[in-house]
Amino acid sequence: MQITQAAPMATVAEDVEWLAAIDNAINSAFAPITEVFSTIVFVPITVAGVSFPFVVAWLIAAGVIFTVYFGFIQFRGLKVSWDVVRGKFSSKDDPGEVPHFQALTSALSGTVGLGNIAGVGAAMALGGPGATFWMICAGLLGMATKFAECTLGVKYREVHEDGTVSGGPFRYLLVAYGKFGSVVAKIFTGIFAVAILLFGAAGGNMFQANQTFAQARNVTGGPDGFLGSAGAALIFGLILAGFVGLVIIGGIKSIGATTSRLVPAMAAVYVTACLVVILVNLPQVPAAFASIVDGAFSPEGMAGGVLGVMIVGFQRAAFSNEAGLGSAPIAHSAVKTRRPVSEGFVAMFEPFVDTVIICTMTALAIIIAGAPSLQAGIDQVQAGGGAPDGVILTSDAFATVIPWFPIILAIAVILFAFSTLITWFYYGLKAWEFLFGRSRLSDNIFRGIYLFFTVAGTVLTFSEVIAFADAALFVCGFVNLLGVYLLLPVIKKEMKEYLADRKSGTLHLLGNEPSDGSTAVRNDA
Repeated sequence: MQITQAAPMATVAEDVEWLAAIDNAINSAFAPITEVFSTIVFVPITVAGVSFPFVVAWLIAAGVIFTVYFGFIQFRGLKVSWDVVRGKFSSKDDPGEVPHFQALTSALSGTVGLGNIAGVGAAMALGGPGATFWMICAGLLGMATKFAECTLGVKYREVHEDGTVSGGPFRYLLVAYGKFGSVVAKIFTGIFAVAILLFGAAGGNMFQANQTFAQARNVTGGPDGFLGSAGAALIFGLILAGFVGLVIIGGIKSIGATTSRLVPAMAAVYVTACLVVILVNLPQVPAAFASIVDGAFSPEGMAGGVLGVMIVGFQRAAFSNEAGLGSAPIAHSAVKTRRPVSEGFVAMFEPFVDTVIICTMTALAIIIAGAPSLQAGIDQVQAGGGAPDGVILTSDAFATVIPWFPIILAIAVILFAFSTLITWFYYGLKAWEFLFGRSRLSDNIFRGIYLFFTVAGTVLTFSEVIAFADAALFVCGFVNLLGVYLLLPVIKKEMKEYLADRKSGTLHLLGNEPSDGSTAVRNDA
């Protein structure tokens, strides 16, 4: 996930004053709104002298509770997850739109991204190597959260006559909060939908387009290169929007087909670069792991001690893998299956890949490389300054082994950003359909709006708008997790029946369904 401030694009202000004036006017108008809203959403709590956003504690607490409630399912259920991803218990006749693997890659494309590059670098500066240990712990806890929310996303989805699917929190929150009346259910689900829609248009769209252009411009000569003018930014935005449009016009099937190729490709590019740094410095790997463990429990000189480092790691992981925010169940709900909990098992791979694997490899590369900018960043934080640019720390680390790494980083960022763009379109579309109804005209209107913001993102920053959208996304965490708590018995029942059927060897039977007769197309409690 990419929760950060958009980088300013100076060429816009230099070349086209009226664009800068629009940008500044909108940012100025949103600044007080963003400040108040962010203060409410990210209200801090203080423990042992260390302050951190309450929403982080809310997300981590859910991971702990779900882990215990489901009997550490993220560890004992990995074999089941692998079998389901491989399609062992699937049939082409199962209701839904995309296979398990494509549902997984679609959701992963919305989480694996700049947070894995910039976020880890920032975590190293703020919490030292020990932050990595707590990021891994948070990722493992997040697996249980994804299991719970994505099971519900499929359980209460609606499969339309044309075979398309509407699911995720837009369906199960109505059931959860329906226990308090239909009005309460519609209000809370509406709040969730508005928050997802806001982030989809700004944070999941404009920021990605902005960073894609910024990286492309950076490796082609910067402000003096052929992408240095505002006119070039506009043309780049139109071309990018064109590619996005070609994918999103086909809905989740097209998105799933694209991400099933793009996610493995972009992960391979980035992980290969990590492995090069690690293998070149192979003798230092044991010491790097030792520094991660030692730093987690004896973080010498780090602000806040052990608790401070723990919070840094948990916060970066929570912001990266989106566990509990309710976004991933939207993509997972489109899966082809008759057993909702099967996709819960698949969803557990998300935090594992995003946080446990990719974030850890990034951290190892940064620690092993030992670029001067890492220690400089730590010293800057210790002196009371803010965290340095995480992308720079990561880039400098890789450059110690791969001098031309900025080009690789640019390719990775572009792939990450493009995959996030198309996934957040789908999330936003489902929020739009919940709020304004489902029709061809309505869906096309949203496509047009979304592509407009893609173009706008390459020439404008709207930094305050994006900051507002970032805060809005975490509103989803409060609404979504409370709804999941209310439906925990439903999830546990599905899990027990599925594991029992697997143990008895009946899952391979076509059309096998739970004993209560429910299916993936049910839309009741």
